[in-house]
Amino acid sequence: MSFKRRNQPSGEAYEPAGTSLNRRVRMRYTVRHWSVRHARFLESLYNRFAGALVKLHKVFEWIGYKRIERPILFVERNVKGLLFDCRMCGQCILSSTGMSCPMNCPKTLRNGPCGGVRANGHCEVEPDMPCVWVQGWRGSQSMRADDAILNVQPPVDQSLIGTSAWLRETSIQATEISVRREQA
Repeated sequence: MSFKRRNQPSGEAYEPAGTSLNRRVRMRYTVRHWSVRHARFLESLYNRFAGALVKLHKVFEWIGYKRIERPILFVERNVKGLLFDCRMCGQCILSSTGMSCPMNCPKTLRNGPCGGVRANGHCEVEPDMPCVWVQGWRGSQSMRADDAILNVQPPVDQSLIGTSAWLRETSIQATEISVRREQA
């Protein structure tokens, strides 16, 4: 026995009022645009946060990076997901791309636009979506490291997808700091 809603054409799924795909997509883009417009503020906030994480490196080592990753990953996924529509590639380069996540590009290009950017600055694949790289360029112009967007990025390491970029960077920075101290 199959149930069918009255006044609903066959073949269409039920959709609650006020939750259209266009509305949800616009909301996602709205938050993403806010992040790009406030790239300098987010850059300074992230630098402070990264500094705090580096100071916690010894605690993370004591607890164990593998054990601490799950709660950190939960926070990272939710914060970056809300602000940047993060795809959790595990190799975050937001500070180099004007706080615009290049993994949101339908072609997942990490080194600039594809050449199919429309005249209005929108994506050739998803015409309703502003090009991630056009947004990134705008955001990078307000950041302290405004030329970081020109750096060539390595391809995505598929083995790091779904892991914490925050913890990885914390470990790398803490190791670099200890090496410099030993050399001095």
